[in-house]
Amino acid sequence: MNAPDLSRSRPPVFARIRDDVQGMHAYAVQDSAGMVKLDAMENPYSLSPELQAELGRRLGAVAVNRYPGARIEDLKRALAHYIDLPKGQALMLGNGSDELISLVAMACDLPGASILAPAPGFVMYAMSAQLQGLAFHSVDLTPDFQLDEAAMLAAIREHKPAITYLAYPNNPTGTLWDEATMKNIIAVAGAQGGLVVIDEAYQPFAAKTWLDRMRAEPGQHGHVLLMRTLSKFGLAGVRLGYMVGPAALLAEFDKVRPPYNVSVLNAECALFALEHAEVFAAQAREIKAQRAMLVDALRALSFTVWDSEANMILVRVPTLAGGAGAPQVAARVFAGLKARKILVKNVSAMHPLLAGCLRLTVGTPQENAQMLAALRESL
Repeated sequence: MNAPDLSRSRPPVFARIRDDVQGMHAYAVQDSAGMVKLDAMENPYSLSPELQAELGRRLGAVAVNRYPGARIEDLKRALAHYIDLPKGQALMLGNGSDELISLVAMACDLPGASILAPAPGFVMYAMSAQLQGLAFHSVDLTPDFQLDEAAMLAAIREHKPAITYLAYPNNPTGTLWDEATMKNIIAVAGAQGGLVVIDEAYQPFAAKTWLDRMRAEPGQHGHVLLMRTLSKFGLAGVRLGYMVGPAALLAEFDKVRPPYNVSVLNAECALFALEHAEVFAAQAREIKAQRAMLVDALRALSFTVWDSEANMILVRVPTLAGGAGAPQVAARVFAGLKARKILVKNVSAMHPLLAGCLRLTVGTPQENAQMLAALRESL
């Protein structure tokens, strides 16, 4: 029996929605009810009861009947102080870094414009291009998940992208790129008149930040923006991102930002977190220590494990001699973990380089122990 043609039963109004949008899948969020949630790179630590109560009092005093006002500027000043904002640079807020990615694409939507990024990488770079009607070009990483400098430079010269994304460290690989390669890509993109956006979503867990380069070499970074988010800092539920760049350049992107895009509640939560930054810094240190422990333990289980500078670890499952290949084993291990109430991310089908790979968020010591036990049983 032939499948029914659902398009014929749809009201005519659907014809007003772009065909490519109707053919897309919405961003999928796995059901995590009752699970140890290690799939979304969240900080696993909650605030202490004392800080929760203090935050509740702060939020209870917020004037939610008014549009966001001066408190947003207070937050921008606090963030500028927190990151030691370089001279001549400005700061712009977003409803998570996802909104900032969309706004950058919107502002650069000229005829023939395109976006370029290494692959595998963050899915929102390609999605923002599609939704804004820009071409998207990806350049495969090397088999060990490093930037292919020659291929990147060739692609930039060929396509002359309006925007080149460099995640530092990268998602889902956790990689910090080679600095010399980064500098060459930034220089060539600039020579073509393009913008470079460095995405530092996972900076709290990384050994380095590109902001130091921007501070030390402002002349080489006049076409560079740097994005961060407080999601990995420990405020994933707050949805607060920010972007840094030369003041005159950032002012142009600020024109496409919706008014009042950051709520007073989001701003107050972020200010509270910055006032207690040492609490979140201690959590990041514990996550990094747990990351090192997990890398050793996973390698002892015969997984291929890549060194990570983020709060996640990319692993490739061992194949079975004379049996299933890596993608099939990855699916079985993922299902085995899920059956044992451990939720991770199966990225095996996202890109050919990721065949047989799972992405594991670093959790609390107890969560990590549960995951390792479930992995042993699943294998």
